[in-house]
Amino acid sequence: MPASQDESMSDILSRLESISEEIADKALDALKSAHRDGAVKRPETERQLTMARRAIEKAIGVLTRLDLGN
Repeated sequence: MPASQDESMSDILSRLESISEEIADKALDALKSAHRDGAVKRPETERQLTMARRAIEKAIGVLTRLDLGN
């Protein structure tokens, strides 16, 4: 890829990694809140957040391979 595209891909990957971390923090907050409330099962909110984080992690993997391949 041309240098400008490499830089923009790096920026995108960095933002996706930050978003993934933020979602992980929200999921952990949901678990802590459920635990404080006496829940014995994972809350649906945490499940959905984890699913979203995994999707972003997959996107990071695809974009990383794409970036390395060019």
